[in-house]
Amino acid sequence: MSRRGRKASLPQTVHHRPDVLDGGGLIIEHRDLQDGSVRSYDFSALPVAEAMQRSLAALFAARCRPQRWESVATSTNIWEMLRVFADWLAALPEPPHDVDEITTGVWNAWKLSRTTRVGGYHQVRRLGALLIDDPRVVGEVAETMGKRIPKPRTQETSYTDAEFDQIKTAARRVFRSALLRIEHNARHLEQWRTGAFTEGSRDWVIGEALDCLARTGHVPSRPRGRGELQVLPRYARALGGGSKQHTWQRLYLTRLEATSLGVLLMAEFGLNLSVIHTLPVPRASADSGPDGHPTYRLELVKRKRGSGQHHETRNVTDLGAGSPGRLITQALAATRFAREAVEVMAPGTNRLIIWRTNVRGRGTGVGAWFRLGIGENSAAHWGQLAGVAVGSPFRRGRRTVNVVERREPGQNSQDTHDATYVMPDARAQEAAAPVIAAAAEAARRQAEQVVLAAELRDAPVLGDATTATADCRDFGDGPYPGPDGRCGASFLACLGCTNARIHPGHHSRLAHLHHALTNLRSAMHPALWQADWGDTHARLKHLSRRLGPAAWTKAVSEVTDDDRDLIDDLLTGGLAA
Repeated sequence: MSRRGRKASLPQTVHHRPDVLDGGGLIIEHRDLQDGSVRSYDFSALPVAEAMQRSLAALFAARCRPQRWESVATSTNIWEMLRVFADWLAALPEPPHDVDEITTGVWNAWKLSRTTRVGGYHQVRRLGALLIDDPRVVGEVAETMGKRIPKPRTQETSYTDAEFDQIKTAARRVFRSALLRIEHNARHLEQWRTGAFTEGSRDWVIGEALDCLARTGHVPSRPRGRGELQVLPRYARALGGGSKQHTWQRLYLTRLEATSLGVLLMAEFGLNLSVIHTLPVPRASADSGPDGHPTYRLELVKRKRGSGQHHETRNVTDLGAGSPGRLITQALAATRFAREAVEVMAPGTNRLIIWRTNVRGRGTGVGAWFRLGIGENSAAHWGQLAGVAVGSPFRRGRRTVNVVERREPGQNSQDTHDATYVMPDARAQEAAAPVIAAAAEAARRQAEQVVLAAELRDAPVLGDATTATADCRDFGDGPYPGPDGRCGASFLACLGCTNARIHPGHHSRLAHLHHALTNLRSAMHPALWQADWGDTHARLKHLSRRLGPAAWTKAVSEVTDDDRDLIDDLLTGGLAA
């Protein structure tokens, strides 16, 4: 309100929080559309000319918007590629001063310098797409940058059964040990809060320390300098020492234990690391049903699906030991104290996997002692720390679950599942080989069964009865007897009967029948067409091969109106057997 008491005028347009914050042209801040986190990128740190820095910053900022880059993870990925590209440019004898000085030769040299694996493929494709946004990049250079290149075939394959069992066993061992430790101390804390211990006793002092740990993230301590804390002697004596094993690990997961929980979630649900990293706290349904089994709602986010398709939900029920829902119950129990402590520091955090570290981070909030989710570094070191020499188990593990165990897409379309996961996978190829061979053998046997059985003649035989498709030498002794003892088969079945005889007078109508059935194939469901016309079509094809291309072409050219009318009646049911 102004000094004269008049209300200030409202802005004409609705205010929206900016997604990109430009700090003077060379510092770009990108805000994540999902969780609101912000990442800053300083383009002045790139070892290229200032004009190049500003051009790259402008191209980068233009993409840090909704409908382009909604995730900070995406902008971080491109930023790392730009750093590599800038370092490469700086090493050239005559580095370009701006984007419009990048020539076809420079770009081709950059492309050739990249690895032939997937990482190099993405560096070339994604940076090319970014640079083409500059209006000065035109002509041959733009065509070269935008040229499609074949994506390298993945070298990654599923784990063997023994390898995957070893990974799951190691993860269960680490996580179960942590869960038992936290549950034991949780029971002690609950007893202290209900007054089960005598005040001043060792158990009472431990309970008091646990209560402080649950509320603040620390047992009672005092500053020791450099941001470190020293456990008060009274509590150190009761707890058995002041180390992390005796203090905060009583109620919180370590990085190794949190990553082991992530491995189990991957193995159970086929989730990738980015989904597990941001997994919200699953909520149990209000009504657990008459059997009392809780059903949890998993809210999954898959960034790569594109705007409007990020979210997916799954319901899983805790039906007891070994069920998918039991793992969720255990995960909630193991992380409950960390989630409660973080909720006090940062209300609304809503992350399932939260763990504590012994190394203090920046600030005084959540990041000081607690960490959210599972990062790439944690995943990369998990195998070594857990005693399984596999590196990060998440990519290959997810492939193993979806390709070998579940054999169905997991947060992917069927096409992506088949093309990206199943077809390139060595285990899938090995398993498919006998299936393909069996199908081929079955097809061969079927083809041998569905052949032309009629006898080919150069001319009619006296005494044979004429039918719509062939001549019959014996109506009374056929393979398909009717109620009256005479042949009860369709005229189409004559082609598969040894009593039938085909001579040149039948060729034109049979050629027209083959043409008609071929046309029907495009107008009917494949299964229905195969059931109704497949055998007849196969026998006619066999006939065309036996007659030869010249005779069959002649037969096609000699089709008459009578032939067309006869075949039309035959296919529409106008003829009786």
